Amino acid sequence: MRLLILGTGSMANSHAKNFAEIEGVTLAGAVDVDPGRAEAFRAEYGIERAFTSLEEALAWGDFDAVANVTPDSIHHATTLQCIAAGKHVFCEKPLAANYEDAAEMADKIEAAGLVGMVNLTYRNVAQLQAARKLVTSGQIGKVRHVEASYLQSWLVSKMWGDWQTESRWLWRLSKKHGSNGTLGDVGVHILDFVVYGTDTEIDEVFCRLKAFDKAEGNRIGEYELDANDSFTMTVSFTNGALGVVHSSRWATGHVNELRLRVYGDKGAFEVVHRHDGSKLLVCLGDDVETAVWKEVEVEPVATNYQRFVEAVKQGKTLEPSFRHASRLQKAIDLANITESDRREHRLTA
Repeated sequence: MRLLILGTGSMANSHAKNFAEIEGVTLAGAVDVDPGRAEAFRAEYGIERAFTSLEEALAWGDFDAVANVTPDSIHHATTLQCIAAGKHVFCEKPLAANYEDAAEMADKIEAAGLVGMVNLTYRNVAQLQAARKLVTSGQIGKVRHVEASYLQSWLVSKMWGDWQTESRWLWRLSKKHGSNGTLGDVGVHILDFVVYGTDTEIDEVFCRLKAFDKAEGNRIGEYELDANDSFTMTVSFTNGALGVVHSSRWATGHVNELRLRVYGDKGAFEVVHRHDGSKLLVCLGDDVETAVWKEVEVEPVATNYQRFVEAVKQGKTLEPSFRHASRLQKAIDLANITESDRREHRLTA
C-alpha cells in the first residue's frame, strides 16, 4: 500500500512512524502548506515526495490511501476530495466538526466502496478489547450500570508544557480558534471507550459544561479562554444500561487517564489506561459474593494503523469506521445542545 500523509503536525509523526513499520507500506508522499515543513518531514521519514497542497498531490496520484492528519476543521473538505479521487482514508479524530459533515463523509465513502477508518487511538488498549469480550461472551451478564472518566491535569501541571505561553495548548481553550473544549477534544475518545467496551450504542444524553476562570478577563493575548474545561454527562444506552461519563483538564494528579467501570448482573470489570500503563480488573463467578477483584493479564493487540492496512488489503472497512465516528459526533453535538436547553436528547429520534 502506498500512503500519502496529509498534514505534518505533531500527530503526523505517530502516523509516519507506525505506518513505516508495517510490512508492505510505502510512505509515498507528504503534504503541508509550509514548503519547509513538508520537505523536513519528507526527509525525516524517507518519504518519496513532498507537496504543498492536496490538489498537487492528487494530481500526481501515485498512492492508494491517505492518512488525514489535518486540523479538525478541515477533515471534511479534504476527505471528500480524497474520496472523489478514489483514495482510501484513515482520518484523525474527530471525523468532522459536526454530525452533518461526519454523516456526509460516511455516506460518500461507503457509496464509493472505499475504506474509511478513524484513528480512535484507545482501541489500541489491549485491556479494553479483552474487557469487551467479557460483555460479548456473556460473562458479566446484562450490563446495568456504567461509569467512565477521562482525566487530564495539563491546566494544573506543566508536565505537558506551559499552557499559558504555548499556542499548541491555548487554542484548545478558545472557541474562536476552533476548539469545542474538553468535550470536543477528548469527548470522542471517552465515548468510544464506553460504547466499544460495553458493546452498545448511546441512546440519550444530558450534559453540563464548564469553563473555569483561568486568567485576567479570561484572555491571554489573542486567545479568549471560553471553551469548556470539564463536562459531566448522563447517558442511557440501547442495551438498557444507565451511565455517567465525565472529563476534566483540572484533574490534579492525573496526567492522562481513561477509566471504565461496567457492572452486569453476573459480574463486573474495570479498565484503567494511564500514561504509564494499563490494567484490567474483574469481579466474576464466586468472587462476586465476596467482592474480590483480580487483575487479568492480556496480550497486545493490533493497532489501528495495522488494521487500516489490513482493511485496505481486504477491501473491507474495519472498525472504527466513519459511520461509527459519525454516531459519536452526533452524541457530542447533542451534548452541546443539552447544555443550552437543559433537557435530555435522544440520538435515535
